[in-house]
Amino acid sequence: TEAEAAFRELKSPLGLRPIYHQKETRVEAHIFIAFLALCLRRTLALWMESCGLGTAPQKLLEELRQIHSLDVVLTAKEKIPIRLRVVAVPEESTRILLHRLGLRLPNRPKIIENVVATLAS
Repeated sequence: TEAEAAFRELKSPLGLRPIYHQKETRVEAHIFIAFLALCLRRTLALWMESCGLGTAPQKLLEELRQIHSLDVVLTAKEKIPIRLRVVAVPEESTRILLHRLGLRLPNRPKIIENVVATLAS
């Protein structure tokens, strides 16, 4: 049940609906993904505990959901798009959590490759 709870927590931000599997390979894949989600959840709990933040990954994830990023696309003179990823400055409580975990957010825009082909050509 803990593995299934971890799996639900991973897929709920994606807005995935329940899927009822009909094939054995799909059931096995579902069990494998649920197990991986449980491993990630437990790893996060151990990491939090080593940083003195308790062992409640769900609360940490809720706090970190406040961090937003945005891709800004600019068109240069040569009609070449430049894509920049900008990360919002988190609130003080979130900054403290990030500091305790030893994580740093980028403080300036980062040029990224366009990994998704656009439909408007």
